[in-house]
Amino acid sequence: MYANDGFRELNRQECLHLLAKVPVGRIVHTHHALPAVLPVNFSLDGDGTVLLRTSASSELVRAIHGSVVAFEADQVDADTQSGWSVVVTGAATVVTDSAEHERLVRTGPRSWVPTPHEVFVRIAPELVTGRELVGGRTLYGLDLAP
Repeated sequence: MYANDGFRELNRQECLHLLAKVPVGRIVHTHHALPAVLPVNFSLDGDGTVLLRTSASSELVRAIHGSVVAFEADQVDADTQSGWSVVVTGAATVVTDSAEHERLVRTGPRSWVPTPHEVFVRIAPELVTGRELVGGRTLYGLDLAP
């Protein structure tokens, strides 16, 4: 977080609670030594792990497996000048255990673009940060709404 920016810092539990409410986020990774951002649908596993489901042959899997990535999701209401943003940073790994894969087929995220050979990618929540702005008010008590 940035000091004195007017947002309220969210704790880990608040962040995970908010993440569970939205279906789409963005994965941030490196692509040819440059930052890349890709919107994805996701779900959370019981321990707060971010789960993605995608084609086994996708470029995304090749780009992120074994790498540290960031995952961001948010919800913003421009009319009320309020919202939140959560970032999960951690290692991304493809689920290779067959029993775990079968469990996730039943309980994990559904692919919006199903393919014959799908894999699940886990992002371990090593660092979870979030911030919130409520109704255009800052930590300084100033009403910023017009």
